[in-house]
Amino acid sequence: MRLRGDKMEVKQAVIMVGGKGTRLYPLTENTPKPALPVLDMPCLKYLIRSFASAGITEVFLACGYKSDVLQKAIGDGSDLGVKIIYSDEDTPLGTGGAMKQLEDRLDPVFAAANGDTFIDIDLREQIDLHLRTGAKITIALTTVDNPCEYGIARLEDDGRITEFKDKPKPDEVFSNYINAGIYVVDRSVLAHVPEKTFFDFSKDLVPIITRRGERVQGYKLSGGVWKDVGRPSDLIGTNLLMAERLHSGTDFPAEGCRITRPFYLGEGSSVEGSVLESTVILKGSTVKDSTIAQSLIMEGCFVKQATVSNSIFGRNCTVNRGATVRNCVLRDGTVVGEGEILENRMG
Repeated sequence: MRLRGDKMEVKQAVIMVGGKGTRLYPLTENTPKPALPVLDMPCLKYLIRSFASAGITEVFLACGYKSDVLQKAIGDGSDLGVKIIYSDEDTPLGTGGAMKQLEDRLDPVFAAANGDTFIDIDLREQIDLHLRTGAKITIALTTVDNPCEYGIARLEDDGRITEFKDKPKPDEVFSNYINAGIYVVDRSVLAHVPEKTFFDFSKDLVPIITRRGERVQGYKLSGGVWKDVGRPSDLIGTNLLMAERLHSGTDFPAEGCRITRPFYLGEGSSVEGSVLESTVILKGSTVKDSTIAQSLIMEGCFVKQATVSNSIFGRNCTVNRGATVRNCVLRDGTVVGEGEILENRMG
């Protein structure tokens, strides 16, 4: 937190990106989850861009799994107008432990986020609310149909969080407002996090602060996009949503094709003679004389005279004539032979 005239500004953010993304295997076999693409840009870059738009200039990435791959995919932040500093964990420390490791490098107030969700949101209002209310922690909240998979919050009329419960059982649900994984934090709360110990921010630290009677503020997200991308279907859905938001009127070159939007075609890709329904095809791929629906085709793939539905192809896959692929997630470099039929395959 720094002063600009009479106004306080939050200039730092910590993003936790150490998870393995096991539910997205085999896509995460070679690529950490935050580097998986949404319209040819790593998922994590949308979050960093959101922070940059809110005035953040310095971003710490608390890394674990395949940090070298992540660093190559994300870079130094100069293209987004921020400085990115990579902080590797020798052993997993959890979200609270990752912040604790950076404590002596952080300003008195900083922003933080879990890097395993897709976030493309204006975060300035959340930062302003935190500074205005004098909260120790401000947590972004959103609503979902099934809150049992998340942490839920009980709110007072003024937005103060009085109770927080992580992944409740169905009979324990008291709210459909869930933790969206975006925080504004007073550094002083890290005094309650033990050194070099696995410690979860929302599950372990937030209850400590609420029990002490200190203010934990809820901020209800509005506008923008927040999506859980924990499963393959989520990654397809997020790509399709962003294709609709950003490219609903884009006239992609598609000789002899019948296209049902949402649709996206990456740089250097070509499609011809195909039926393409709700499909995202990333850069450097070729699709000829095929039918593809509800699918994500990653970089460098080749698909010819094939039928594909509800599937994700990892990088540099080849699907040959007469092949059928349904409900599959194919690892990088997979070759599907002529006439081969794949269904419900993960790998």
